[in-house]
Amino acid sequence: MVETTKSKTPKKATAKKATKPEAAINNTAEAKSRFNAALDEARAGAAALKAEAGARAGVYREQVRDKGTDLVAEAKTYGNEAKAKAGELAVEGKARASDALASLGKIVADTAPQIDERIGEQYGEYARKASRSLQEASAKLESKSVEEIGEDARELVRKSPGTAIGIAAIFGFLVARLFRGGRG
Repeated sequence: MVETTKSKTPKKATAKKATKPEAAINNTAEAKSRFNAALDEARAGAAALKAEAGARAGVYREQVRDKGTDLVAEAKTYGNEAKAKAGELAVEGKARASDALASLGKIVADTAPQIDERIGEQYGEYARKASRSLQEASAKLESKSVEEIGEDARELVRKSPGTAIGIAAIFGFLVARLFRGGRG
């Protein structure tokens, strides 16, 4: 009886071993199938996300482009307004400087007789020449446009920078006095 039992046991083990590889193959095939389905689903999800991201990026790109265009237009508007205001201020400054030169020339001309009496006629004549020069400078300044004055200033700086610095200092002093005098 022992022999019969032994012979039955190996047959059952062999039958079980034959079933396990088939199940493992079936399980592996099913796992591969599920894995491939998950990969396909992930690829489809990634493609959908990519398409959605592209669409959103396009919308954002359009919004940024529109906003950029609006900002550029707004900056141009402010630039044009600033340019117009600077032009107005330059014309006003030119008029004030011309008036200041004319006034200074008149003051010097009015003091020339006193200089004749106190210091001498030779110095009075210097004052009259200075007065005429100031009056002529005022007339030249009044007749030129702001652009012409700017070009003349650039040319003066190119030719003699030291003189330009001196003139700028004197002009700055006069402008400061002019504005301080207008307030007080």
